[in-house]
Amino acid sequence: MENNELLKKRYLIWLYKTTKESLDRIDRKFTQLDIDYRFLRDFKKAIKRYPGIEKNIREFDIYIKNKEKEAFLEKFEESSKKINTNYIFLQLKISAVEKEITNIFGKKILKEIKKLYEEEMINRILSERMHR
Repeated sequence: MENNELLKKRYLIWLYKTTKESLDRIDRKFTQLDIDYRFLRDFKKAIKRYPGIEKNIREFDIYIKNKEKEAFLEKFEESSKKINTNYIFLQLKISAVEKEITNIFGKKILKEIKKLYEEEMINRILSERMHR
């Protein structure tokens, strides 16, 4: 692969990474909410078995509700369920980047880039240190 092709590949990988991270930052909150609400239901069932945990459960409930408000503001217009134009643009951008990678390098390379991205995200999670 010549230098020009390598530079294009690096740029497209960088665009994929930065755009996907921005989309993931928004989308993961909704995924987390789904899981958090399941936890909350289970925690509420445990109140009878573990007296005294009500305060912890109330705090978790408040945390979830705040996360939900924040997530909706990032993805939707403030006064409606209409998707935010910034979010739409990110979706269009990731689509364009994936299309360009496929056009220039093929589906196999796009699949490899997606796999590497997911592996990197998992590695970040697993290697993250607590900063508290």
